[in-house]
Amino acid sequence: MKDSTKLLQFSIAIIAAILFIPFLGQAHLFDWDEINFAEAAREMIASKHYLTVQINFQPFWEKPPLFIWMQVLSMKVFGINEFAARFPNAICGIASLLVLFNLGRKLLNNNFGLLWTMVYGCSLLPFFYFKSGIIDPWFNLFIFLGINYAFNFTLSTVEKERIRFVALAALFIGLAILTKGPVGLLIFGLTYGVYLIIKMFKVKIKLLHVLVFTGILAAVGGFWFILLIVTGHTDILKEFFIYQVRLFQTKDAGHGGFLLYHFVVLFLGVFPASIFALRSFVHDRKDDREKLHEYKNWMMILFWTVLILFTIVKTKIVHYSSMCYFPLTFLGAYVIFKLQEQNRSMPRWMKAVILSVAIFWGLIVIGLQLIVENKEKIIGLDIIKDEFAVGNLQANVPWTGYEFLIGLLFVVAITLIFASHRLNLKNQVMAVLISTLLFTYATVYVITPRIEGYSQRAAIEFYQNRQNEDCYVETLGFKSYAHLFYVQKPASSNPKSADSQWLLEGEIDKPAYFVMKNTSKKEQLERHPQLKVLYEKNGFVFVKRDISDK
Repeated sequence: MKDSTKLLQFSIAIIAAILFIPFLGQAHLFDWDEINFAEAAREMIASKHYLTVQINFQPFWEKPPLFIWMQVLSMKVFGINEFAARFPNAICGIASLLVLFNLGRKLLNNNFGLLWTMVYGCSLLPFFYFKSGIIDPWFNLFIFLGINYAFNFTLSTVEKERIRFVALAALFIGLAILTKGPVGLLIFGLTYGVYLIIKMFKVKIKLLHVLVFTGILAAVGGFWFILLIVTGHTDILKEFFIYQVRLFQTKDAGHGGFLLYHFVVLFLGVFPASIFALRSFVHDRKDDREKLHEYKNWMMILFWTVLILFTIVKTKIVHYSSMCYFPLTFLGAYVIFKLQEQNRSMPRWMKAVILSVAIFWGLIVIGLQLIVENKEKIIGLDIIKDEFAVGNLQANVPWTGYEFLIGLLFVVAITLIFASHRLNLKNQVMAVLISTLLFTYATVYVITPRIEGYSQRAAIEFYQNRQNEDCYVETLGFKSYAHLFYVQKPASSNPKSADSQWLLEGEIDKPAYFVMKNTSKKEQLERHPQLKVLYEKNGFVFVKRDISDK
């Protein structure tokens, strides 16, 4: 490896660490997913039951444990807090950018590897996800590595290499299964299946290859499942697979959406990569470099496979289509590379779309500050019909008054980039990417904690105040994991405390606190007159049931 390549790899790792690690613990974890996984890790530590995933110290069958084990290790080092819960994804961010650089340089050269790395790292949602505590960054990386080794397998003519590639593909798909479940194998299988159909099955696959892939996949991907069977936890295994099927058939509570939901998410969320990539879907001329052209076909297949799959799935969650980030950013980098290679300028339509989406995101940030500065007038106009949203908006979150500059400066920067006639294509692209990176970083650092202040902070502060009190805490009328993580419910707690009905009507042995939304206050208090209202704050209602209350 040349010294210049080593230097680039080292620089990417350092810059990624600077971007992804600082301020991880600045905002509380967000319900549901972030707190869900963090709570499962906390309960593993509290109960010392590292094999089974638990929530509220009851079996939780929705996810396998690999990512949760990562969080456990992080919490062992950094303590049980937000930073520790998000730290594994910061490491994933560093690893992902290094993977993209190495893939890009092997496809073409260091410049293309660096370009793909920048396009990915500077796009909105890809950057944001590495600052989060959700499961998908590692899940996506494992699948992507598995698909890349499958790509190498199809191109190689050396048998030893082919066996190594198929073994590595099985290893990473197995790790994906251990991270989030069988959908990892489904995405891989559909992608490779579509490729085989396109090639009319003219790919040399021997029985040995199938056996190696199946054996390693079963050993790695089935590791946790086999342990569950051996230890007699077949009930968890059964519920796990029932849950996976249900996700495809029904809308999960609160997670429905319109048919083209993920198209919109990717178009707006993977900005500006998504705009660059648009050209690749309409200008599909064959590249003379066979390996690069073949890889582009694989990325097209992967992109459409994931997008169509999760368009069919009725549960609509933003990160379900996050596997598309890898092929979409590749296609964006490929378009930029081809334009540079042909010594062409950025098309006018591309500039117009980039500027339009930049204005959209800039106005979102500007609009947020305008809303909070005029919230009393907005509430008085009675245009917000959701009583809980009105309560959220009443939160006293400090703003400096200059936050709107994040959005304004972003729009101005993109406008000036395209207005300047001195910048060539390369400089324009770099300027757009860096401007977007600065906008995203500033938004994560400045805006996100304030949004959290409106959406959930009143409840979380209540939970934190109950940590040293011998009591029960539960939500009423809505689903949440926040009370478990921020109260830090002990493993030795009464098993009956997982039953909200017992907490409401049973012979409790210590006070029970409940948190509800103001939208259900009247109904819940009529149904449970034994509850005493303590106070209301920012859309949440906090009530208590004493030991003597029946």
